[in-house]
Amino acid sequence: MTAHVTETTETARPAASPRLGLVLAVCCLAQFLVTLSVAVVNVALPAIQSSLGFSASSLQWVVNAYTITFAGFLLLGGRIADLFGRRRVFLTGIVLFTLASLVGGISQNAGTLVTARAVQGLAAAVIAPTTLAVLGTTFTDPHQRHKAFGAWGAVSGAGGAFGALAGGVLTDWLSWRWILFVNIPIGVVLFAGVAWVITELRHEGSGKRLDVPGALAVTAGLVVLVFGIVQSGPHGWDSARTLVPLVVGLLLLGAFVVIEARFAAEPLMPLGIFRSRSVTAANVVAATSGAALFSMFYFLTLFLHQVRDYSPLRTGFAYLPLAVSIMVAAQFSAPLVRRVGARTTLVAGMALTAGGLLWLAGIDEHATFAAALLGPTIVLGAGQGISMSASAIAGVAGVPPHQAGLASGLLNATRQLGGALGLAILAAVATTRVGGLLDGVKPTADAVRHAYASGYALAFAVGAGIAAVGVVAAFAAPGKPRN
Repeated sequence: MTAHVTETTETARPAASPRLGLVLAVCCLAQFLVTLSVAVVNVALPAIQSSLGFSASSLQWVVNAYTITFAGFLLLGGRIADLFGRRRVFLTGIVLFTLASLVGGISQNAGTLVTARAVQGLAAAVIAPTTLAVLGTTFTDPHQRHKAFGAWGAVSGAGGAFGALAGGVLTDWLSWRWILFVNIPIGVVLFAGVAWVITELRHEGSGKRLDVPGALAVTAGLVVLVFGIVQSGPHGWDSARTLVPLVVGLLLLGAFVVIEARFAAEPLMPLGIFRSRSVTAANVVAATSGAALFSMFYFLTLFLHQVRDYSPLRTGFAYLPLAVSIMVAAQFSAPLVRRVGARTTLVAGMALTAGGLLWLAGIDEHATFAAALLGPTIVLGAGQGISMSASAIAGVAGVPPHQAGLASGLLNATRQLGGALGLAILAAVATTRVGGLLDGVKPTADAVRHAYASGYALAFAVGAGIAAVGVVAAFAAPGKPRN
């Protein structure tokens, strides 16, 4: 049967401008909710650790339970949206996300909170690719589409930065539980907006087969791989507790590739999509960008709290310059892509990101916000604002409409995958440095602060190296189109 697109409402002709604005607002609010939920927990981590008894090494699972399930099921989420209707799937994801937020907010132990965060990630894996797919098929004019992706990129970055501020305010004034409860009214408003504005659109082909084995293999592989990396902190890289999960995780990820290439009737990730230089470069940039941003939020929050004794509220306000920088830079990203091409824009964005992280690597226990943190966070924010929007544009460039969900899901998946693996690797690096400095030393307050500052500085330095890989990958993106 020949593949075709079925619309349950009239969307083939150009939409009226007011409707375009409403569609953009709904998609940006949904993406804001998804990215807010990644960052909002960072400022509350010390309070969560104290309340629910997380260990130092297990605390990162409050973040990674979300990001790993998000990354692992994003491709499946995009595929489901393509096949069963984006409006219907969008609404289902919002309901699941809101309910998981409620359960997480009332959780009384670490296991319940981590499980709720994992379900949030599963729901976000449905919501996020749908936002990009809806934008890509609604905004048919290239100029309008670039502007829409620019707004989406600005919200993606600002959601993370403002999430830190919201986390600080809610934790300081109410309780860490409100970082999850706040999603409930947002979810209600978003549900109403999607039900009112988004029209149905689905792809019908030879069948509606879902590559569940592929989704399970990639998600299980990521979970086990990250667990192995986490184990390297307390047990070392040569321990069986580290090596066994690392090997098993890699084997599961290898099985995922084999399933996609040989056995899946409807592959979750058709490997042929990587024949596009634009798609490949955008995804590598997204992965390294995610590693840089997620690790920055995590380690800078811990530095401000553990080394500089910042309150959650003060920590949240410390992220405001970053938020403003991301939002301002993102507005220039789409015009830059049109003017100089995706390659130059992505190179500039990732170079700024690497430079900001390298600047942060110079911190010590005496670093003040104005002298040592303000400048690098502004630079890093500018790089993230530029690269997020530009990678969104490049990642779906030239992709046929029926694969819009796949392409957007892939882009989001690699960003979350990069964030999860990058955080796990850098947490292991920081933990090893801190442990080495405190080994055999009297743990005075000054010694502990020095060890933490040194560990986090090393994590920022390694993060800069990861971002530099993104700079190299960006050179493979297409240059400025010839007129």
